[in-house]
Amino acid sequence: MFTIIKKTDIDFIGKRKQFFMISLIFVAIGLIALVQISRGSGNLGIDFSGGAALQLKFDQPIEINAARKALESGGLKNATLQEISSDNKLIIRLKKREISGENIRGKVKDIFSTAFSGNNFIVESSTEIGPTIGKKLQGDAINAIIFSLVLIITYIAFRFEFRFGIAAAIATFHDVFVVLGFFFLMDKEISLLLVTALLTVAGYSLNDTVVVFDRIRENLKSRKKETFGEVINRSINDNLSRTVITSMTTFLAVVALFLFGGEVIHDFALAVLLGVVVGTYSSWFIASSLLVTWQQKRIEIKTKKRVLKKAS
Repeated sequence: MFTIIKKTDIDFIGKRKQFFMISLIFVAIGLIALVQISRGSGNLGIDFSGGAALQLKFDQPIEINAARKALESGGLKNATLQEISSDNKLIIRLKKREISGENIRGKVKDIFSTAFSGNNFIVESSTEIGPTIGKKLQGDAINAIIFSLVLIITYIAFRFEFRFGIAAAIATFHDVFVVLGFFFLMDKEISLLLVTALLTVAGYSLNDTVVVFDRIRENLKSRKKETFGEVINRSINDNLSRTVITSMTTFLAVVALFLFGGEVIHDFALAVLLGVVVGTYSSWFIASSLLVTWQQKRIEIKTKKRVLKKAS
């Protein structure tokens, strides 16, 4: 093994207020996005807004770009297509606004019968998701994220201390809201696939934070003469090389998925890419800095109590 980054002495804690302000702005955007999504605004996928999904099987292979052009010519401009080339199958997803008041199964059959008259096909399945089911899926997705973060607090509090659990949970919430905010600003589709990506980001961020917390716990025992902030800084610097290597390895793997994984997996990979960057950032500048802020507040409260006790 070798060290890419030699021994460092970066002051991660010294600029924590500035980083807190930057993060607050991005988290605020994420919270606004969550409120808007819960109200039905934003680019909601058929999972949340309702719509239809059809699976077609062709006798011969079909070019996905040609299929998309055929649908656009037929008035279905925002269809999401997924090709299963091994079986000559095509999955078509259409949002509610695209199919309002129409026999979507019949319309798709007419479009493809005209555009690919020499390539016979059958509609293997056709599913419609109503707005009621979409609302339920929205609620289930939010509950899944909240439940996972509650478990994170419990796990970290049990493994370390309660304050570590709170810091890790806040950092994880931070990462989820930042990625959600970016997707909302970019008008990317909000679907169950994004929820899966957000839970993946939460797990990655937690893993990165736990590694830093482990080193903090070790250094708190061995560096008793140093201040709490100095121990935190030393712990992050000790793990800097490991964190950079892990993050870069993950990042490069997801970049390959983003570039070559196809349209369906594209947004998932983008969310994870953002999550890797934000998760690494939050482990250095948010989770650890929150511990220092917590410690300072505890000292201030104890000092005030002693002063008040002497005064009385």
